[in-house]
Amino acid sequence: MCQVRLSYVRIKYLFISWLVVFIGSWIMYVQYSTYTELCRGHDCRRIICDKYKTGVIDGSACSSLCAKETLYFGKCLSTKPNNQIYLGIWGNLQSVIKCQMEEATQLDFGTDPEPRKEIVLFDKPTRGTTVEKFKEMVYGLFKAKLGEQGNLSELVNLILSFADGNKDGRVSLPEAKSAWALLQLEEFLLMVILQDKEHTPKLIGFCGDLYVTERVEYTSLYGISLPWIIELLIPSGFRRNMDQWFTPSWPRKAKIAIGLLEFVEDIFHGPYGNFLMCDTSAKNLGYNDKYDLKMMDMRKIVPEINLKEIIKDRQCDSDLDCIYGTDCRTLCDQSKMRCTTEVIQPNLAKACQLLKDYLLRGAPSDIHEELEKQLYLCIALKVTANQMEMEHSLILNNLKTLLWKKISHTNDS
Repeated sequence: MCQVRLSYVRIKYLFISWLVVFIGSWIMYVQYSTYTELCRGHDCRRIICDKYKTGVIDGSACSSLCAKETLYFGKCLSTKPNNQIYLGIWGNLQSVIKCQMEEATQLDFGTDPEPRKEIVLFDKPTRGTTVEKFKEMVYGLFKAKLGEQGNLSELVNLILSFADGNKDGRVSLPEAKSAWALLQLEEFLLMVILQDKEHTPKLIGFCGDLYVTERVEYTSLYGISLPWIIELLIPSGFRRNMDQWFTPSWPRKAKIAIGLLEFVEDIFHGPYGNFLMCDTSAKNLGYNDKYDLKMMDMRKIVPEINLKEIIKDRQCDSDLDCIYGTDCRTLCDQSKMRCTTEVIQPNLAKACQLLKDYLLRGAPSDIHEELEKQLYLCIALKVTANQMEMEHSLILNNLKTLLWKKISHTNDS
């Protein structure tokens, strides 16, 4: 009888052990498959270097990436297969490498980009195009994306200066092909426009539609990076609460928050029009070791005029059909079954929504009530409200002043 029970126990534990191994192997396979789909840096490098070696493209990073091999891909940060993001090392310089694995398309509402067409990706400008003709092409592109702006010519000259990767005083055809491909990317265009702004990572180099930016130490507004096996076991609600535990001290959070408010100012009716933040999430924001905010991902920050042009012909049955990204929402006109063009919520309201729990948790008691009041007034802002711009400026200044007064005497300021 004892031997039968012992055999039963052995079989039971053998079965449990087999089940654990099977489930563990399946999870490992799924994670590996996801990683290989998301992280395709070798494909990106191969495509770019093939084009460089055949003389199709050129740029300031091409030689280091493809010939000298001093630009290395490090840790993969990609969240989508078509947008490759890696930590990089360029000589002694820490950097971030971004590479587009799909052909850039116009703004859409949830449809996947078409597969990259290698033959036509770097097809413009064509051989025989003069510098003046290329400048006209770039000017026309900016006019379509940004509308009539008095200083577009200045922006064109800025692009030509950047496109001159080897700094020989002229833009070659391969360099122009790289620049044209990069200008199809909303994030790259915005980074060029905001290069002199504190909260935009600096562009370091490019090759084709691959570009390199400065490294940012902390790649999310808050939270802690955990091994994927632990991530699977933690409920999402508990994970969100846990993220708030792993944040800097409150004065440092206040400084980061001021940086976000300043960035909102930078893109609100700037010299090249108004830009809309269509994915305001913590993972798109980072900060450096001095707690200065840096934008990690600006792919869903788009020119307002461009979004309006695309959305006006969008068919809809409800307001849910009139969303771009996660945060740019308009209304569905039921009489025409078309989306209206006015985005409901301004950038500042979306930023305040993100900052509410972040700032109120641990806020000093003497400003907690006033800070909460200003944040809720901010979240309530609507684009269609009367005197919205005046209210926008007033609330933004109130928040910045409140935060600065509290941290100005600390080392964190």
